[in-house]
Amino acid sequence: MTESALPEPDRVEGAPHPRETARLFGQAAAEAAFLEAFRSERLHHAWLITGPRGVGKATLAWRIARFLLATPATQEVGLFGAPPPPATLDIAVDHPVARRLLALSDPGLFLLRRGPTEKGDRLATEIRVQEVRKLGNFFALTAADGGRRVVIVDAADELNTQAANALLKMLEEPPARAVMLLVSHQPSGLLPTIRSRCRMLRLNPLGPEDMAQALAQGGIAPEGDPSALAELSGGSVGAAVRLVTLGGQGMYRDLLRLMESLPRLDRAAALKLAEAAAQRGAEERRDLLFSLTDLMLARLARRGATGQSPSAEAAPGEAALLRRLASDPQKGRAWADCAEAVGARARHGRAVNLDPASLVLDTVFRIQRTAGG
Repeated sequence: MTESALPEPDRVEGAPHPRETARLFGQAAAEAAFLEAFRSERLHHAWLITGPRGVGKATLAWRIARFLLATPATQEVGLFGAPPPPATLDIAVDHPVARRLLALSDPGLFLLRRGPTEKGDRLATEIRVQEVRKLGNFFALTAADGGRRVVIVDAADELNTQAANALLKMLEEPPARAVMLLVSHQPSGLLPTIRSRCRMLRLNPLGPEDMAQALAQGGIAPEGDPSALAELSGGSVGAAVRLVTLGGQGMYRDLLRLMESLPRLDRAAALKLAEAAAQRGAEERRDLLFSLTDLMLARLARRGATGQSPSAEAAPGEAALLRRLASDPQKGRAWADCAEAVGARARHGRAVNLDPASLVLDTVFRIQRTAGG
């Protein structure tokens, strides 16, 4: 199998690749911070773009790459003086740089991401040192037309130890006119020396309006209340795409209806949930079910501990359920213990390939016992 036949490791299934995404929603503050540094002519050579998964970190990295490669390093002074400094990262989609980046053919860009295994039949599970060494060859070349060179690392969290140390050496001695953009979901896991050599841009979860616009840009039409989807996905567009693709909103409503019967259990509904999880080819939906169960238990624990309901419902009727089942800190603690036990049981069950239906029913019965005190 050729490398081009393998799936792209930085693409979310069901959504456009970040380089194909023209606009970024909900992250105006991060864009403004980068533009301010650019206009001040004190552009840092390395930027660490952080935030939860799916909020637009890679999209911002590609927007910055397009902007830097399409904007002249030195502005020519014409008859009426120098042109005004750029006020946005937007670059026209028909710009030559935009077209080359879309085709991954621009000589000024290097994309560092997971490559194929030694056999070449699948993607590696981490970014290995041989991929970073290719970056060294890229830096050894003369920049086209004396312009900039841009590197996108997606994601820096996937660097193995050797690769991280090799990248650190390049961060310590960056070539002239080079900008490195590191995407990281969990920057605390990176080498402290890598973090210290980067300027951080932190992105935040999206609100309902920005979420709806981002999904519409990708041609994705969610069902129901956009506020509920934003709440259920934690403001992550990537998580929202997965929820829409796998029917996660309906799944969460089914889970909510099942829990509304507690402490008495609707056994027919529980069996239906277990049977659906056991169907052939339902692995992704089953994983999503356990993720949504974790979310529900976490919201119950938080409601009990703080006495505060979430700012928005993830499904109709959720607020009333949380108030009834998590009315005080003691019950909040019980739900936290339940979440820990259910999570550990689910991880163990999947690791040893336990019957999915049994695993779902085991989870439901544990939740029932917690609700009954």
